[in-house]
Amino acid sequence: MARRFVISSQLMNKKRKLWELNRVSEEEFKAQIKNPLVIVLDDIRSLNNIGSFFRTADAFNVSKIYLCGITACPPHKDIHKTALGSTETIEWEYRENIIELCSELKSTGHTLCTIEQTEQTVFLQDINQLSEERFALIFGNEVNGVKQEIVDISNYVIEIPQFGTKHSLNVSVCAGIVLWEFCKKYI
Repeated sequence: MARRFVISSQLMNKKRKLWELNRVSEEEFKAQIKNPLVIVLDDIRSLNNIGSFFRTADAFNVSKIYLCGITACPPHKDIHKTALGSTETIEWEYRENIIELCSELKSTGHTLCTIEQTEQTVFLQDINQLSEERFALIFGNEVNGVKQEIVDISNYVIEIPQFGTKHSLNVSVCAGIVLWEFCKKYI
């Protein structure tokens, strides 16, 4: 016999309006202490993906985004379409040479984590075992992934376990999953 559930109107979970979310202003966001995470984009070709990275970085209070290689830079209408203004709140910088950038990040105490599938990876659910505090998360091209020379100099390769037939996620979807897991280290 099937049970019927009746929810009292007093217990309904009302969806909040945008003005009820207590969002910080752009000025407050820029002034607040950021999570010790930077994002490095290695030859991202889709402008919509780039905009999604900005929006996700804003949501997770990321310190900075580095745009490398062929990755386009704001302002651009297709980046803006998905970024929804977050190109104005997230600090970013274009760097043509990703190898030089990665060397600089290492020298300033960042642990390089390439998000990729390789022979030896750390599964995403195991990152809480990493003792380091400052991370540079490197995401690669939608077709070719992160360049092998970047994989070679990375401290860790992080892999998202997948259980379907494709073993492939859109790079901006991947960013949301990975950033949430890393941000849990700081809350």
